[in-house]
Amino acid sequence: MINELLLLGSLVVIFSSALIAYYIFGKAGLYAVTAIATITANIECLILVNAFGMEQTLGNVFFAVTFLATDILSENEGKKEANKAVGIGIFASVFFMLISQSWMLYTPSNSDWVMPSIQGVFSNTPRMMISSLVVYAISQLVDVQLYHAWWKLTEKRFGDKKRFLWLRNNGSTLISQILNTALFTLFAFFGTYDIPTLFSIMLSSYIIFVVTSLCDTPAIYLSRIIKAKRDKRLGKM
Repeated sequence: MINELLLLGSLVVIFSSALIAYYIFGKAGLYAVTAIATITANIECLILVNAFGMEQTLGNVFFAVTFLATDILSENEGKKEANKAVGIGIFASVFFMLISQSWMLYTPSNSDWVMPSIQGVFSNTPRMMISSLVVYAISQLVDVQLYHAWWKLTEKRFGDKKRFLWLRNNGSTLISQILNTALFTLFAFFGTYDIPTLFSIMLSSYIIFVVTSLCDTPAIYLSRIIKAKRDKRLGKM
């Protein structure tokens, strides 16, 4: 049960951290969370663990928080700011990929002990990060578009801009995560694992994303309260 408890704990801590960052720093806090999460997820997705009876990568939770960040921005700050967060995530991934690969060019000293471990971890990073970069850009842009499409549809149908937050949140994320899960698994792991393992990773990843999507709905509602409190505190009544 240790893996399950760690994953659940990570989910609570990471989602809570996104809300705290939004409360303290506003949209800038979510931009920072997006940058950190995309870099961390690209490292963590190299690690496979067994939890809840499924084989999965550790990057799932950190990828999930990037969708939470863009949905909070879409809901409270607008489509332009959500797309800006996607751009920041892409830039962070490219920047980290270039920097981490430059480490391999150095000749370590005779007393160095860490370079073999660095090479072992980051020798596969270019493929993982390029895969992640392409899939992240596609799935996140689709998520933002779907979020506002659902919003426009429900507002037109019911004449209320505030209602059906749960629908636009889950309706956008669950669909875009199908793309995210399928494309990333194929791009990043095809040829590395056999077909049954690929399908296992794909299925478990999507199940995790379904769960995290449902779990982030309360966080989106809380973000609206945070937005109201921030505006009041800053005199934007």
